[in-house]
Amino acid sequence: MDSVTQIVLGAAVGEAVLGKKIGNKAMVLGAIAGTIPDLDVLSGHFTDTVTALEIHRGFTHSIFFAVVFGLLFGWLLSLWDKRATLKEWSWFWFLCFVTHPLLDSHTTWGTQLFWPLDIRLAHKNIFVIDPLYTLPFLVFLILAMLQKRGSIKRRRFNNLGLIVSSSYMLLTIILKGITYYKFESALKNQNIAYTALETKPSPMNTILWTANVETEDAFLIGDYSFFDTKPIQFSPHQKNHEALGNLREDAKVQRLIKITQGWYTVTERPDGIYLNDLRFGMMSVDQRVEKYAFSFLLEKEGNNLKVTEEPKDTRDAKKLLSGLWERIKGN
Repeated sequence: MDSVTQIVLGAAVGEAVLGKKIGNKAMVLGAIAGTIPDLDVLSGHFTDTVTALEIHRGFTHSIFFAVVFGLLFGWLLSLWDKRATLKEWSWFWFLCFVTHPLLDSHTTWGTQLFWPLDIRLAHKNIFVIDPLYTLPFLVFLILAMLQKRGSIKRRRFNNLGLIVSSSYMLLTIILKGITYYKFESALKNQNIAYTALETKPSPMNTILWTANVETEDAFLIGDYSFFDTKPIQFSPHQKNHEALGNLREDAKVQRLIKITQGWYTVTERPDGIYLNDLRFGMMSVDQRVEKYAFSFLLEKEGNNLKVTEEPKDTRDAKKLLSGLWERIKGN
């Protein structure tokens, strides 16, 4: 999830664990703990693009990290603040650390929760930024912050934030199940043979959902809003995997393909060959447009291959947001 959401979650968890003993300090430290796992993004400054993608939401988003660094931070804080015991401080940091990847596991990118095992959990039932999840959570946290330490109202407001956010998360899982059935039925009604189907919510909402469908030669992309009245339409995107040629044998390309979990197309442009990661959708509500959220330019430099992520265009993002509002209202 986005940094604001993780800060709010960390603060709420911190308050639930030690708020009664150390007051607002629990929220502050919890908010800090909520940002620490995402420091893995700094790896992009020291490694190549593919390695940085592999590291993201890996070790720092694991139970192993939560246990080891929970104990380390717990020991350090127990030396500094004697109002809580070593056990209480360790429990505090562990819970703040582990709830971060648990939340991220519901997004499309997912988390390597069981690192070092090569298993990435990605339930794909909530977008990385969802105001309906974050804003009520934030409001209850602020209300709790304004109450006296140890008061019943403070605990109730904080608990309400956790309950409301968790209930919304449960709702998104139910909505995912409903939309999965809708896409599955549409494929059946249109006699489309496919080998795999994945669904996910569109940016910043859980009303409009998109589907990636794998067929023999192409991926089909469709969307469905709960306000739709017309049948679901699917737009084909040719795999074009053969365009990789000898590049396919390169170790970096194979690692990049592994990261996409096979959900990728290849585009040939005047400036080079691009590998497009379909898991994160399009930069347009028009599913026919070949403008992907994540595309990587593959350039051969001597015996080495350089992989560069295509920069995002803010104009595309603005068009996407305005188009989303219209598409959410139905087809």
